[in-house]
Amino acid sequence: MEDSATEDDAGDVRAPTAGSGAGPGSWTRVLGWCGVAALIYLLICAVSIISRGFAGLGADAAHSMFAFAANPWVGLFVGVLGTVLIQSSTTTTAIAVTAVGSGALAIQGAIPIILGANVGTTVTTTLVALTFIGNRGEFRRALAASSIHDFYNWLALLIFFPIELIWHPLERLSGAITYELYGTGWLPDPSRFNIIRAMTTPVVDLVTGLTSHLPGAVGPVFTIVIGAALIFVAVRYLGKLLKRLMVGRARDILIKAVGRNPYLAMGSGMAVTVVTQSSTITTSVLVPFAGAGILTPAQIYPVTVGANLGTTFTVVFAAFAVVGQDARIGLQAAFVHLLYNVFAIVAIYVIPVLRPVPLFLAQTFARIAAQHKWVVAVYLGTVFVAVPLAVIVFVGVL
Repeated sequence: MEDSATEDDAGDVRAPTAGSGAGPGSWTRVLGWCGVAALIYLLICAVSIISRGFAGLGADAAHSMFAFAANPWVGLFVGVLGTVLIQSSTTTTAIAVTAVGSGALAIQGAIPIILGANVGTTVTTTLVALTFIGNRGEFRRALAASSIHDFYNWLALLIFFPIELIWHPLERLSGAITYELYGTGWLPDPSRFNIIRAMTTPVVDLVTGLTSHLPGAVGPVFTIVIGAALIFVAVRYLGKLLKRLMVGRARDILIKAVGRNPYLAMGSGMAVTVVTQSSTITTSVLVPFAGAGILTPAQIYPVTVGANLGTTFTVVFAAFAVVGQDARIGLQAAFVHLLYNVFAIVAIYVIPVLRPVPLFLAQTFARIAAQHKWVVAVYLGTVFVAVPLAVIVFVGVL
C-alpha cells in the first residue's frame, strides 16, 4: 500500500489527498506498527490475567464455571454462540485454551468449544454480503462467495465432531505431538518464558491488585472477565490496525494469487490471515470483488480454506503465555485447533470427492436467498442464535 493512499472498510483505495507526502505516511506506519506491538503485548497480558484469575478461584470453583459445558453438545454451541456474540473465534478459542492451561477446563471440554468457534466466525462474512442486497445479481454472487465459509466449516464439523466423540483422534494426536515436542526440547516450556513473565507481571499485578479487595470468588471472577475483555479488545483492534497497514498489499497478493493455482491461493489466504490476525478480514475483503463479478466463488473458495488454517496460529502463540502445571495441556488445546483445520483441508479440499460440496451448497443457498431474502434472516437467526441458545439452556442449564 502506498504511503499516501488510505483505505476504507470495504478495502477500496481512495485517491491521495492534496499535500500528502512520504514523511507523514512513513510516520503513520511507524506509529501503526508500534500500536501492533502494543496490542500483541496486551494480548499476552490478557492471557496471563485470565490464567491468574483461574488460579485465584481454586480448582473446585474454576471447574464449576465450566461444569455446564461438560456435555460436548453444550460446549459445541457455547463455542458457536460465544463467537457470534463477540465476533472473534480467536478470542473464544484463546479463552478456552487459557482455561485448559489453568486447569479450569478439561481438554475434552475445550475441544467442542474450539470446533464451535470455528463455525461461529463465519457469520461476519455473510453479514458483509448483505451490503449488496439492493442488487439481486450482486447479492447472489456476494452471498455465494461469503457463505462458502459457512458450509465448509459446517461440513468439517459434521465429519469430525462425531468422530471426535467416539474415537477422540484430535485429543490423542494433539496430546502425542505436544508430549513428543516437549520431550525432544523442540518447543520451549511456557513456564520458562521468564522474559515474557517479567514483561507482563506489572500489568497482571495491577489488574489483580484492583480486584483483590473484592470478597471471596468475586475478585478472581472479575479478573477473568477483565482478561477476556482485554483479549477481545486486543484481537479486535489488532485486526483493524493491521488491516489499515496491510490490507492494500494483502488484497493485491490475494487478487494475484486467486486466479492462478488454487493451492497458491490457499497459501496466500493462510499467509494474509497470519499477518492480519483475522480470517474475517481475509475473506471479507474479497466479497466485494465477487459481488462485482470480478472474482467467482470458486476462485475465492481456496482462499477461504487457507484463511481457516491461518487463524489457528494466533491461538498457538497465545498458548505460550499460559504458565502453571497445566500449561502443556493448554498448548495441546491450541494444537487441537491447528490439527482440526489441517484435517478439514485434507478431507474436504484435497480429496476431490467432497471438494464441490461447500461450493454447491453456497451457490444453491445464494440462489434461493436472492429470490427470497427472508431466507438469510431465518438462516442466521436459527442456525447461529436460536439453536445454540436452545441447546445451552435446555441441555446445559435445565
